[in-house]
Amino acid sequence: MLTLSACANSPTGNNLEQILSAEPRLSATENQQGNRNLTNSGLPADFPIYPNAQLQRVVPPTPVANTLAILTTWVSADTAIAVQSFYQNQLQAQNWQIDNQSGNTLIARKDNVQATLAIQDSTPGATTEFTIEYVRSGDSQATPDSTVASAPQAGDENFVGPVPQLNLAPKPSTTTTQVFTDIDKAPQQLRSHIEDLAALGVLSFPTTANKTSSNSQFYPAKTITRREYARLLFAANNQINSSRPELQIREAAKDSQKTFQDVSPSDPDFAAIQGLADAGLIPSSLSGDSSAVLFRPNAPLTREQLILWKVPLDTRQALPNASVDAIKDSWGFQDVAKIDPKALRAIFADFQNSDRSNIRRAFGYTTLFQPKKPVTRAEAAAVLWYFGNATEGLSAKEVLQINQDNSTPETTEPSPQ
Repeated sequence: MLTLSACANSPTGNNLEQILSAEPRLSATENQQGNRNLTNSGLPADFPIYPNAQLQRVVPPTPVANTLAILTTWVSADTAIAVQSFYQNQLQAQNWQIDNQSGNTLIARKDNVQATLAIQDSTPGATTEFTIEYVRSGDSQATPDSTVASAPQAGDENFVGPVPQLNLAPKPSTTTTQVFTDIDKAPQQLRSHIEDLAALGVLSFPTTANKTSSNSQFYPAKTITRREYARLLFAANNQINSSRPELQIREAAKDSQKTFQDVSPSDPDFAAIQGLADAGLIPSSLSGDSSAVLFRPNAPLTREQLILWKVPLDTRQALPNASVDAIKDSWGFQDVAKIDPKALRAIFADFQNSDRSNIRRAFGYTTLFQPKKPVTRAEAAAVLWYFGNATEGLSAKEVLQINQDNSTPETTEPSPQ
């Protein structure tokens, strides 16, 4: 067990000792800032807030009965170790049970509440970015009340963006070609993937009931949400496999029983999200993950989720067993310990796809996977451009060529008179 005695006289030791103390002594200014952060975040009044952290973003609670879900993003000048040690110490002091601690991720439970701390990768000397996801469900108290600070909404003085997209527009026809004028802002290696998928008409990003985000703007560097990726994954798989119905995902009927508490049958993306859950392609209670009661549609999609959802549609068979050592030996990622255990098998299977792997196509050569890093729209498009393994599959480009060949009328020689 580590103690602070070995570095008691060093600046690091003093810093950690202050952070890990049960009641850190804060100045009046720090207390005021901490109170402001807590109020703005929408987290419960008794939830620990790291003293030296600044609130960056808030995804307001999804208005679902008996459920409260808050996602907040923070930055701190302190190290990731200091942040994680603080939360482990403080949550245990408040009788939380630490369910899982893998790499820079910590999951704790208390009664009907789950809190997830996820610390993003950072370079030495840089600020530490981390997210706190707070989910309370399963009883009549699981709605904002007097013990939970009301999360600021768009337009409020204390609101910290981004404004969550409503995604209420109907999906456009999958045969409608889309033309984007900002593809040149994407990395050069990913531009053709975006163009091909746009030509297939599957890149839908609706935001309001009457118009889409922009008919001409793709915003390749923008973070893609879990909702958006689920919609595109569903559409791209079915469009690329349009001639092979046995490989398509079935839409869920509007009267289907919902799996996620925050995605109701009236949600415009219910058919796709529930369809993916019914097929066992995303973690849910149907696939044996009893903790996945919320889908969190407006939360950013992470790299490990990107691969976890996609690879089963490439292999079309049970994923191989995998371990941390297997990922180290294959991919050679330095940060493999930070990967969620549920994603290890998909990442290992993706390596076996060689040059057709999603990771290579989206991120190029890298020795850092950065599993908790948000995915951009351009990176998601690169992954969705091809469905299949190393020896058999179809790309969006090949489907476009097939469609073009099928639409070209055949010429015949005139019959002799």
